Amino acid sequence: MKNSDILLKLESITEAEELLARAAAEFDQHLLLASSLSVEDQVLTHMFLNITQKPRIFVLDTGRLPQETYDTMEKTMIKYGITYEVCTPPQDKLMSLLTEKGPNSFYHSVENRKECCFIRKVIPLQEKLKTGQAWMTGLRQEQSPQRNLVPMVEWDTPHDMIKLNPLAHWTTEKVWDYIKKNSIPYNLLHDKGYPSIGCAPCTRAIKSGAPMRSGRWWWEDPTHKECGLHTGTRS
Repeated sequence: MKNSDILLKLESITEAEELLARAAAEFDQHLLLASSLSVEDQVLTHMFLNITQKPRIFVLDTGRLPQETYDTMEKTMIKYGITYEVCTPPQDKLMSLLTEKGPNSFYHSVENRKECCFIRKVIPLQEKLKTGQAWMTGLRQEQSPQRNLVPMVEWDTPHDMIKLNPLAHWTTEKVWDYIKKNSIPYNLLHDKGYPSIGCAPCTRAIKSGAPMRSGRWWWEDPTHKECGLHTGTRS
């Protein structure tokens, strides 16, 4: 079946678990879940494991994640008896960046920050997606103004594959209800005012009522707050 036909079939689905199940049946071991260990990705991990015993779930280990994120990863592995496909930055490019610009260059300009994100996140993502035919993320419309049109199913032009965002229409309340109902491990930084968690030096707690992703790259203009993983993938 052509990708266009599969895309049309999946676009008719409105429920997250049904979408995941249909995609798993369609792509089998070529369906990848990108997990940042966020609550959304923990929900998708739980759903994925209800469908298949051997899901392909990968983590981009940037080398600068908070310890609480690694703790979440370990707890999830123990609870579900799974292993992650761990992706790391290309060492030659990372060493060049650190040698030429130091460990905190991302604070100095948007260009520097995007360069760091590109090396630590985007390049590993690009390499991993070459091993699949479709991928899933925990993107939700409620997360930020830049994501308010995120569809459940889209064509990812840069990677030439189908991209699924099964929780696109879920509210934060619905995500947490699912987490608690199913006793799913989650990052304890969420209990300390971190609704969105990335690399440790680029993430901080926010005040109640502040925009969800305002703790990410807080020194930048809000319109720049994407790392490059999800740009150019609207259908």
